[in-house]
Amino acid sequence: MRRKVPLLTAILLAVTALLPLAPAGADTGAGSREKPVGGGITWSPCPEDPAVECGRLAVPVDWAAPGGPTVEIALARRKATDPAARIGAMLINPGGPGGSGVDFALAGAEYFSQEISRRFDIVGFDPRGVARSHPVVCSADLLARAPYPIMKSQADFDGWLAYNRQLREDCRARTGPLYDHVDTLSVVRDMDAVRAALGERRLTYYGRSYGTLMGQLYAETFPHRVRALALDSNMDHSLGTRAFLDTESAAAQDSFDEFAAWCGREADCALHGRDLRAVWADLLTRAGRGELRFPGAPEDVPPLTQLGLISIAFGGFYGPEWAQLAELLLALDTGTEPPAGVLPRPAVRSTEVSAGASAEVSAFPPRVFCLDYHLPIRDYREYAAHLRRSAKIAPDMRYSPLAFSMTAFCLGQPAPIPNPQHPLRVRGAAPLLLGNALHDPATGYDWALGTARQLGRQAVLLTYEGWGHGVYNRSECTLGAFDGYLIGLTPPARGTRCPAVPPAEAQARQRSWPGPSGPLPNLPGWSLSPRPAYAG
Repeated sequence: MRRKVPLLTAILLAVTALLPLAPAGADTGAGSREKPVGGGITWSPCPEDPAVECGRLAVPVDWAAPGGPTVEIALARRKATDPAARIGAMLINPGGPGGSGVDFALAGAEYFSQEISRRFDIVGFDPRGVARSHPVVCSADLLARAPYPIMKSQADFDGWLAYNRQLREDCRARTGPLYDHVDTLSVVRDMDAVRAALGERRLTYYGRSYGTLMGQLYAETFPHRVRALALDSNMDHSLGTRAFLDTESAAAQDSFDEFAAWCGREADCALHGRDLRAVWADLLTRAGRGELRFPGAPEDVPPLTQLGLISIAFGGFYGPEWAQLAELLLALDTGTEPPAGVLPRPAVRSTEVSAGASAEVSAFPPRVFCLDYHLPIRDYREYAAHLRRSAKIAPDMRYSPLAFSMTAFCLGQPAPIPNPQHPLRVRGAAPLLLGNALHDPATGYDWALGTARQLGRQAVLLTYEGWGHGVYNRSECTLGAFDGYLIGLTPPARGTRCPAVPPAEAQARQRSWPGPSGPLPNLPGWSLSPRPAYAG
């Protein structure tokens, strides 16, 4: 079997099974929060941290058939540290698709400010089809045989269509009925069931990256049940194929431009004084010839591909971790060992055995994206036009590895999908807070502007004039804006812009947690590590 090594390290969680429990009520919540309430939640200490409570809530697999089979949504609750000052429960999700809100809550004491932890029960959830909430699973061997995401011919295109047909059949058979119901609109209805089971009249929510789509659609579906929705690094769910690919490539190139500018002015950059763009172009050429290897990498690690190299840079822009990225590029260029901690680690592939199954399976979160975004491409000729246009938009990065990898795995997805793109229409909700970095590689600033335009007076956009993915605690300015909104329901003034702080200072402020902060490139790998892994 050809070894494929994803970009970023991941150990995804074990498979769970559908359980025939009663569906949760839509808008109830009376009674003790410690006991089931009409299909509610029973809490018990989490195995990972007894100070945090874990529970499950049964919801319909298909919300259009509420009396049918159910799936259990995994939850984790970190109680407010000051019960006398407690405001209520705050639901949280870190993004993905594929990010675990349970893991997010387990680490919530480090991520959120002390004031948020004091005033709210922090409640994380694994969305349906993800992690502990009956993950979508597929043959690990089949996933390992995925074609190279960047296509070069009609034969490559046809190969992807055939592969995706086989993958859909395999994943549906292994996952069961939930496979066709992991769209974010279904997740939104699950969120409302969680709100009711928690006894909350209105929802307080913090969502990051793909988690912002959950918040946006919740406001659209249940506008009068919104208390506060703080959406950090925003998706734009109105974009078609061309706009999606173009804006993603523009965001990737913008982040490269910022990296190059930093390296040109800072002596701390390992490539300072050299033509960084020329070094990068040469590395891409060597990667295209199959000649680029990691210094000191094991013999069984294949040469770095162009997609792998681009993906590593893209991952370095998330922090951003410019200094480490420059050291790595220098090591690749010269063949010398980089400083300790800079060289990416080999990835760990997830292989879990589902209950009653004999074959190894891997979780496959991209299924969620394919039910939320319909991105049709007719043939290779149309695909090549997208690729050429992206190369003009992003002359250094060439394309967004995230966008083109996601699009490849969704090629041939039958239409209609349950949650197609559309402009947001929110009426009557409390004001939403949107936060975004000006130079975000994954959820570009144009997406935040587009979403803000769609929401109009229903939202306030907070702009962080710096870099990276996620802005909650980038600075005192961003932290104060988010906390003030979540606690006091006071959004910042319209047009508020928070000045950039140096990346090293921003990283020191960031409270880390062990999970992905957004959709990540070179699928089917998902990040549980701040450093990229060997990519192939």
